[in-house]
Amino acid sequence: MQERILLVDDDPEILKLLRRGLGLEGYSLFLSESGEEALEKLRCQPVDLVVLDLTLPGIDGLETCRRLRAFSDVPVLILTARRTVPDRVAGFESGADDYLIKPFAFDELLVRVKALLR
Repeated sequence: MQERILLVDDDPEILKLLRRGLGLEGYSLFLSESGEEALEKLRCQPVDLVVLDLTLPGIDGLETCRRLRAFSDVPVLILTARRTVPDRVAGFESGADDYLIKPFAFDELLVRVKALLR
């Protein structure tokens, strides 16, 4: 069975890059451009991993992660340009399992995805 990943980012270029790279690795991918949309999709279609940006329209990634944790224990990888220590701490405190800073090397993203899916 293909592992299912929800990609949540409001940047179409990032979504395109992630869809291409992770798609070639054989993952089944779902896309969302906002936190609200992501939460709706997750309630209807369970996934094995969420890759979540912090800067989103509407509710941000931190609040999206907090709300997600209220009904799911799916692993969450935050993928964001926010790089300060307080940002990373806030990410983990919101319920994230991992945190990767943009720009990123795809190989590093891939090994983190594989580790979270173990």
